[in-house]
Amino acid sequence: MTTDRPTPSTRAGYRTFRTIATRWMDNDVYGHMNNVVHYSLFDTAVNGWLVENGVLDIHQGGQIGLVVETGCRYLAELAFPDVVTAGIRVARLGSSSVRYEIALFRNDEDRAAAEGFFVHVYVDRETRRPKPLDSALRAALEGITVAPR
Repeated sequence: MTTDRPTPSTRAGYRTFRTIATRWMDNDVYGHMNNVVHYSLFDTAVNGWLVENGVLDIHQGGQIGLVVETGCRYLAELAFPDVVTAGIRVARLGSSSVRYEIALFRNDEDRAAAEGFFVHVYVDRETRRPKPLDSALRAALEGITVAPR
């Protein structure tokens, strides 16, 4: 049985970037970053970007994003003390949902060590019912949206 390993994406495919330092505790007993840390980095990158762009108020905002689907492909090892650059793009922008795609790049490497995605459904904070993206959030997300592949 032969399996073709996917070609990692490059930095050129992403619209915005955030740098995140790895931590000592991110490594597991095998000497590399544990798989669950990748998901934490995805969440940190996207939500940090949203906060910095003034479209997410984590304490009092009326609209919040709930994760409804995630996935990750692991392409190369990451480990402390690597510095990770997370590339972020929006692959699908719906009326109340967003598919974020995130690549984790090790140090200055151009090819992704991991590629993942998650889907946020934006809801009213109180009712937890889906709510159309507000205009400021939609405008910010349109700025990092890529054409369908």
